[in-house]
Amino acid sequence: MTKSELILRLASMHPKLYQRDVERIVAAIFDEIANALARGQRVELRGFGAFSVKQRGARVGRNPRTGDSVDVAEKYIPFFKTGKELREKLNPKS
Repeated sequence: MTKSELILRLASMHPKLYQRDVERIVAAIFDEIANALARGQRVELRGFGAFSVKQRGARVGRNPRTGDSVDVAEKYIPFFKTGKELREKLNPKS
């Protein structure tokens, strides 16, 4: 599902809201999650999952085209861990 598909689905589920308002709501939620992660905070949505930031240390990589060694600087990457309810929805018990 893309962001625009999400907006359309939410707008159809809530016909009293204008689509532009739904777009603003979705954008505000995504922006706040991104801003919190940029501040190094963890964002937890109960039942869905948690977003956090992990640090990858500096290392020596390899250029796949030439085979030369390349220094790769440390960086921070977003990480998502699914919540229990989402995992159970994806993997129902038989």
